[in-house]
This record gives sequence, structure tokens and C-alpha cells, in this order.
Amino acid sequence: MKEIRGYVARSVLSTFGLSLYILADTFFIANGVGTLGLTALNIALPLFNLLNGLGLLLGMGGATLFVLKGGKGNYFSQLLITGMGVGLFFTFLGVTAATSLASLLGASLETLQLTTTYLRFILIMAPFFICNNLVLAFIRNDNNPQLAMKAMLFSSLFNIIFDYIFVFFLHMGMAGAALATVLSPVLSLMILSTHRKKNNRHLFWQPTLPQLKTISRSAQLGLASFLTEMSTGISILVFNQVLLTLSGDIAVAAYGVLANILLVGLSLFTGVAQGIQPLISQAAAKKERAKVFSYLRYGFKVSLSLALLLYLIVTIFKFPIVGLFNRENNIVLTQLATNGIQIYFLALLGACLNIVFSIFFSAVGYAKQSFTVAVLRGYVLILPLVVLLGKNFGIIGVWSSLPLSEFFTLLLASLLFVQVKKSYRQNISF
Repeated sequence: MKEIRGYVARSVLSTFGLSLYILADTFFIANGVGTLGLTALNIALPLFNLLNGLGLLLGMGGATLFVLKGGKGNYFSQLLITGMGVGLFFTFLGVTAATSLASLLGASLETLQLTTTYLRFILIMAPFFICNNLVLAFIRNDNNPQLAMKAMLFSSLFNIIFDYIFVFFLHMGMAGAALATVLSPVLSLMILSTHRKKNNRHLFWQPTLPQLKTISRSAQLGLASFLTEMSTGISILVFNQVLLTLSGDIAVAAYGVLANILLVGLSLFTGVAQGIQPLISQAAAKKERAKVFSYLRYGFKVSLSLALLLYLIVTIFKFPIVGLFNRENNIVLTQLATNGIQIYFLALLGACLNIVFSIFFSAVGYAKQSFTVAVLRGYVLILPLVVLLGKNFGIIGVWSSLPLSEFFTLLLASLLFVQVKKSYRQNISF
């Protein structure tokens, strides 16, 4: 039990640190740039989610394969080169097409320049975001979760400090917030590079050509993590479009406050799931079936406890929380955000279990079930719900769509879990 607590605690701190990237930007942009800056940030976030998701696609899948194969095979080098190549494609887009992408994502004339500025920084530094998530996953699965935790915490602290310096002290505005954000994964990778000094490591860098088989298998196992990350980006994109139609830029700014606080909660659940993932994969590889479900139970308990605690905090302190992101004391923003918190954050109670379910299925090799859960919560349910409920019930319908999507997904995930559990029934009492 001490081992799993250590893995989960370090993983939660790591993913929490990652979520602070955007939360820090949200706070400093809201107070240093204003409401339109907050809107611009929220419009740019889907691409940020895409870059992180690609890192998880290769990293979580490859790291799972790395464990299941007992550390054999040069998966790390192949996937790191692949991640660099994919990142350079986005760097090209950042140099040549940032303005077009900002318009495509929904930036208005008032927010176009701010959105373009933020996007250009993020896209140019795409290789670092992708490779950071990839390396984190491998190092965590190479029995060094402490280093992964340190890398994320120090890089997040760097982001917070330099957000303040660039935005307020140097008056760089949106560019300053973006610069602090893109330098953070660079620092994280520098810290992670010290893993080479670990004596009992199985992870080595060897120049090699990526193999399609390795990329394909890693992508299959990492697809759930990718879709989980991208579900946030896709939701933000669709929510933005619906809210722009209903109430304009201020509604998007209000949603930006809620969505970015929610990201903190989702990061905690992802941290729990990623923390138990290596242990579940190791136990599954050794056919220690009782341990597999013991780790899963622990993940459920921790995630649900965190969800209940966070929901109580945001509902009790909703006015001061929203006030932190409303320097201009915009009455409409305050009203929209505080009215939405109690409804929108009910999604935590379903998401905390769905994320654990999804990564659990992947960790034991049930890629199809993992894929199903990720697709349901991120795409099949939320997209039509936000459009239909927004059209028929306005802003309240928009806030209600995410909780409904998570709870419907939870019902279906539970049914899938019953099917998976049947293969262990004779040996485990769950």
C-alpha cells in the first residue's frame, strides 16, 4: 500500500503541476490583459490540448508497451524521434498559419491579434510540449516517478514566476504569458535528462529509425489518454462556438474561468489514473490478478474523494474564486460564471471515475474498452448535448451538458467493466 500511495501522490503532483501551466496563464492574462485576453486564451486552448494529447498518445502507449515487454525493445528512442517530427510540423504551422488558425478556432476581430500571439508561441515550441509528455511517461514507468514529479513541479513554478515577471514587471501582455508557458517544458526536459544517472534504469537513448509497428501499437495503447486529453480541447472548441452565438466574448471568458479551473480537477484524476497505471500493468504482466483490482479500488477511492472535496470548495467559495479572474469586475462575467459553477462542476463526480476506468482498461490491454469510454465522454455524448441543450435552454443548457455526458458515460463504462471483470471472477472477490 505504501508503494501505491507513493506512485499516486507523485503522479498527482506531476499532473497538477501541468494543469497549473494554463491556470497560471488564465490568472495573469485575466489580470494583466483583461477579459478579451481571457477569451483569446480560451480560444487557443484546443491546440494546446492537441499538443499535450499527442505527447500522451506516444508516451502513455509506448511506456505501457515498455512495461508489458519487461523493458525490452527500443521503444523510447523510436517514439521520441517520432514526437520530434510531429512537433516540427506544428512549428511550421506556427510560423506560417497562426492567424488563419486563430480565425478558424473562432477568434473575433477584437480577439484575433491576442489569439494569434498566443498560438504562435505555443505552436513554434510544439516539439517541447510533445516530447515532455512522452519522456515523463517513460521515466515514470522506468521506476522514477520522483523525477517526473520534480520536473513538473519545478517547471510549473517557473511558469508562475515568469508569468508574473513577463506580464506585470516587463509589461509583455499576452506574449509574456505565452513565453513563460513555452519555456516551462524546456526546463522540465532538462530536469528529466538527469534520469540517465540512475543506475538501475532500463531506459536508454539509441539513434534508430522509428518502426511503423512500434508507432501503431503505442498509439493503440495510448489512444485513450490522447482522447481523454483531447476531449477537453474539443469540448472547449464546441462550447466556445455555442457561447459566442448565445452571448458573445464575455460568455466565452466566463466559460474560460470555469473550464480552466475544471482542468485542475481533471488533472488530479488523470494523476491518480497514471499513478496506478504502471502498477496495474506490472501486476497484469505477472498475472497477479488480486493486485490489479486492489490498485483499481484504491484509484477509485482517491479520485472520488478528490472530486467531492473540489466540488465543495468551488461551490462554497465561488464568488472569490471568480473574482480572482475578473480584474475589471465585469458584472456579466461574474453572473455567468457563478451561476454556472454549481451545475458545471457536477461533472467532476462522473469524470473522476471515467478517467480511471479508461486508463485501467488500457493498462490491462483492453484497448477497445478504453477507446470506447474515451470516445463516449469526449465526443459522442458531449458534442450533441452542448449544441442541443444550448439551443433549447440557453446558458443553463450549456452548463448542464458536461455533467450529463459524464454520468451517461459512467453508466456505460460500468457495464464494460463488468464484462472485463468476468475474466477474473474465479480468482478475485472484488
